[in-house]
Amino acid sequence: MNTQDGGHYDAAVDALAARDYETAGDRYTRGGRRVLADPREDLDPFTPDEKGWIGQGLQQLCAAAVAYRVAGVDARATQRAVEGIAATRDFQRVLDAPGQGACLAEFVADFRVAGGLDGAAEAYDDAAERYGDAGGAIDSPQALATTPLFGAAAATIKQIARGQANGEIAIKWEDLHGSDPSQPGEFLAHRARFKKQRFGGLVEKAVADGHLAAPRGTTEYGNETHRCPNCGANDVNWAGSDVLCMRCSTPTERV
Repeated sequence: MNTQDGGHYDAAVDALAARDYETAGDRYTRGGRRVLADPREDLDPFTPDEKGWIGQGLQQLCAAAVAYRVAGVDARATQRAVEGIAATRDFQRVLDAPGQGACLAEFVADFRVAGGLDGAAEAYDDAAERYGDAGGAIDSPQALATTPLFGAAAATIKQIARGQANGEIAIKWEDLHGSDPSQPGEFLAHRARFKKQRFGGLVEKAVADGHLAAPRGTTEYGNETHRCPNCGANDVNWAGSDVLCMRCSTPTERV
């Protein structure tokens, strides 16, 4: 993480690797709240920020809601989603650069899915409409989509999807975005439409499987010094504070 999360993000990933999903939810919650309160040194979260660093705090709250769902503590997932929606709407008063309000609306929809709340489809439609309305004021949708706010809004769905794809990158840039960046509104609205189709099913599958993968960090195929004690793979993922199996997120052993 590039924000001041107090080490809770790495601790959350470590808890995911240990299959302790409620603890992961707790750690994501603590990290998210830290980031929302004090994102980076000398950055006030309640002032405009063209990069949107608070997005990494919202992402941790969203991941917390999913982790609680996988842990079977649905009431806590609901609470975290409601908290995330409230925080997101508050920041809509602050982040006013073109497209940022639409991205925050996308986060609102994500929280509805993550927490199992009603109204997710309508929320994604609202985000898509907001992207369309903002399109004329966006010079480079590709650059905007790489800012911390937009990256954070894409992180949770990517994390869940890789756990259902043998650890590979299951959702790519071209999946989330439109094909024509000369039409900024449509290029970015594709994010909301794609999530409307896919995010709910991915969350439900993770809940049914009882497994939430660690996020993808730095990876290496065929590492000669680490092997997974669970599945035997030697493809590794440096995430959290340990070296994890890229396939099943189990901490690896040195060989």
